[in-house]
Amino acid sequence: MAVRPLSRMLQRVLRSGLRSCSSGAPVTQHRPGEPRQTAAEELSRRRQFLREHAAPFSAFLTDSFGRQHSYLRISLTEKCNLRCQYCMPEEGVPLTPKADLLTTEEILTLARLFVKEGIDKIRLTGGEPLIRPDVVDIVARLHQLEGLRTISITTNGINLARLLPQLQKAGLSAINISLDTLVPAKFEFIVRRKGFHKVMEGIHKAIELGYSPVKVNCVVMRGLNEDELLDFVALTEGLPLDVRFIEYMPFDGNRWNFKKMVSYKEMLDTLRQQWPELEKLPEEESSTAKAFKIPGFRGQLSFITSMSEHFCRTCNRLRITADGNLKVCLFGNSEVSLRDHLRAGASEKELLRVIGAAVGRKKRQHAGMFSIAQMKNRPMILIEFLLLLQDSPPAIPSISSQDPFRVQGIRHRVSFSNQKVTLWEGGWFPRTPLLAQWQLRSSCPQRQYSSHLDSDANPKCLSAVAQAPAAPSGPLPTADQLTHVDMEGRAAMVDVGGKPDTERVAVASAVVLLGPVAFKLVQENQLKKGDALAVAQLAGIQAAKLTSQLIPLCHHVALSHVQVCLELDATRHAVGIQASCRAQGPTGVEMEALTAAAVAALTVYDMCKAVSRDIVLGEIKLLSKTGGQRGDFQRT
Repeated sequence: MAVRPLSRMLQRVLRSGLRSCSSGAPVTQHRPGEPRQTAAEELSRRRQFLREHAAPFSAFLTDSFGRQHSYLRISLTEKCNLRCQYCMPEEGVPLTPKADLLTTEEILTLARLFVKEGIDKIRLTGGEPLIRPDVVDIVARLHQLEGLRTISITTNGINLARLLPQLQKAGLSAINISLDTLVPAKFEFIVRRKGFHKVMEGIHKAIELGYSPVKVNCVVMRGLNEDELLDFVALTEGLPLDVRFIEYMPFDGNRWNFKKMVSYKEMLDTLRQQWPELEKLPEEESSTAKAFKIPGFRGQLSFITSMSEHFCRTCNRLRITADGNLKVCLFGNSEVSLRDHLRAGASEKELLRVIGAAVGRKKRQHAGMFSIAQMKNRPMILIEFLLLLQDSPPAIPSISSQDPFRVQGIRHRVSFSNQKVTLWEGGWFPRTPLLAQWQLRSSCPQRQYSSHLDSDANPKCLSAVAQAPAAPSGPLPTADQLTHVDMEGRAAMVDVGGKPDTERVAVASAVVLLGPVAFKLVQENQLKKGDALAVAQLAGIQAAKLTSQLIPLCHHVALSHVQVCLELDATRHAVGIQASCRAQGPTGVEMEALTAAAVAALTVYDMCKAVSRDIVLGEIKLLSKTGGQRGDFQRT
């Protein structure tokens, strides 16, 4: 009998200082005069409590290789508010009828069942999850599930700044934001929508609200954005970001090509050249990411190596698609419909048997990158959104990442990135660079396009040699014999291994004589094919980067900057093109500049040929060249 009064007294004492939370972990109430615990300290204490009081893991979520699946990804929708070039056609993709999608109650019923069996982390994905009207309510109701430690979301960031305060109050723990470029013009070209600055605003809002780290997912594709690796990493110097570089993965419709994939090791080698002090961080159990940090930087970077170095051995993830199918492997084409069993009135035990059977059939590892590319699997947007699907155009134009923001006094990539960090920390988001500038000259509006804008610059084409030492004019000294021919007269590549690395700059030009009809349509931007100047500018930049693949005996050059400018000449009904290239290395970049100018001219022709066949391409020539052993050249 004495035990009961003692028990009641203990209960009263405990109640006076503690209240219970949905997870069962005690939450300390604040007492006046005592220091408040930070949210991070409180979360850490709750996690420790849950670890110490964890129940035995569910056999239904343990596969035949002993992997315990504690992480569930739920797709809330197949819809998306972007139309990425490499993700889907502009009109969208065929979607599942609404009646066949999971309802809110069905999502919560499945989530409750999985959490009860041991799932402690749920990530909400899409499509784009933040376009679902009840997403805040779903997060709030998931937050009430006992045993669920983490609720995260993967988003393209367009609606994030507006919804994040509500989502945080509802219980959102972590955020992943998909962003494949830091160049506003390239972003708009890729996604066929405006919104770059909304994404940046969302990232800024997440930092402001205390999310740390804010994860930024970047799918790296050769020829599209691999030249921005250093810029992304430089952001981690002053911001609490975890920039996660994801190897390009094959899914139905994206015509995956091994040559498009930039491997983890290749990316790492590139970064180590800039930051040799880059250090690897300890890997968490079941982590998909290989994490690194630059000493002194606030954030970190990671690599998701799904293709080159899979992490199947420690995989703990399951996925539920928007139409209610359970996928035990992202790359597998095996699915089982939980929706159908729910709607047939299956009990919890029956559902668990279906789930357990599917998990039990999970293979030791996926098939490997080349086999996966041949497998039939639903497009990624119908699993979850990673911005990497559907047809890639044969040659996606790529905009140089140099100076996407209008920042003065920038001379090289590192200072450019540092400047961006400063701008972000100040909460300022730069305006999209205007590709088109209008001027009145002789009462004729002049459209001018430049891939490098500077408020102090001449609005005409910028000359990269303006920053270089003055060069003597006149022709280059000629060699006694052709350098690309061996002693027997056969074609041969020049060996540049013994040449010193110097800064090489070259500027080339071309002219396209359009005639009055085509010129007026270009001037007024009325061509049915679209904006000829913008497309030509992008094509010229891309061509400069691919010169060694087009000209057989050219060396591959790591260009540090490409600039292509187009200016309308009303007196000749012509488009004047000027291209400049810069690199640090043992060989010149005149071929890159000439290729950029020539391909930009060909692109103008292609855009206008339906209007007139009387178009003349000409005056393709080298204007200047600096940095070579034979001296500098300046055309007079």
